[in-house]
Amino acid sequence: MNTTLKLWTQLGLGTALAGGLLAACGGEAGGEAGTTGEAGSGSAAVAGEGEGGAGGAGGEGKAAGGTGGEGEGGVATANAAKDPVAYGIALAVAEAHVVAARDAYGAGKKDAAAEMFAHPVSEVLLDMDPAFAALGVADMKPLFTAASDAVLAGKPAGEVNKAHDAIIAALRAAEAKGPKSDVSPAKIATAVVADMIERASAMYRQLPKNNAYEPYLDGYGFAMVAASAFAADGAAIKAENPAAHARITEALALLRQAYPGAARPATLPAEPGALSGASAKVMLAAAN
Repeated sequence: MNTTLKLWTQLGLGTALAGGLLAACGGEAGGEAGTTGEAGSGSAAVAGEGEGGAGGAGGEGKAAGGTGGEGEGGVATANAAKDPVAYGIALAVAEAHVVAARDAYGAGKKDAAAEMFAHPVSEVLLDMDPAFAALGVADMKPLFTAASDAVLAGKPAGEVNKAHDAIIAALRAAEAKGPKSDVSPAKIATAVVADMIERASAMYRQLPKNNAYEPYLDGYGFAMVAASAFAADGAAIKAENPAAHARITEALALLRQAYPGAARPATLPAEPGALSGASAKVMLAAAN
């Protein structure tokens, strides 16, 4: 499988995009992109739309069946101990929930914050246990549970923020023990940022027909982590792939408009289609 196609599948490039661009590659695309049991997902990314993310520009919802190893949150975990993109995405998804939880609590959304702190345990971390064990990463699930409990107990924001900070420190320690690879750190970072952008875009596409708060909060967390990861690795990304850097910059500007804060606006401030287009451009640029 060529490198560009592999990265497309890793980034979860979905039906609408893959149908046109990957059809010429024959069964190879269908074989790799269809092994996860989640619509249009690849070996290291997201699938469908919903709590965990998107199958690129493609279909909504999670498909039944498949080979497993994906986790409830649409994160590929089966190969995370060897795949730095899968590993990085898993950590980023967990971080997105934690950031969203902290900010939701600050916005007075106690129940949603408690759920956001707890979700990564079942959606990501349980399925990541084998990878973490193989890489010597300490169990961090109790930190997430403790943060959720602090929220439910109505602890002061400062105490909840400390719980948030402890989780972030654990995630950074886990990141430092990630699997080694011949793929450049900049390319890995680009793939993770692209995945977070697509997840945020996918959640936003649900909002015109879904008045619930949780999809907005999910998307907000993904957008925030996309921005923070890009701030950390943007210089390396720009040096290696200036086109991806430019497309990410454009997409993040739209996401800042779409997600102005942890509280969902009464009127959606951005056009979902514009986010989808910007995300597709990021994924295409990232594949080069």
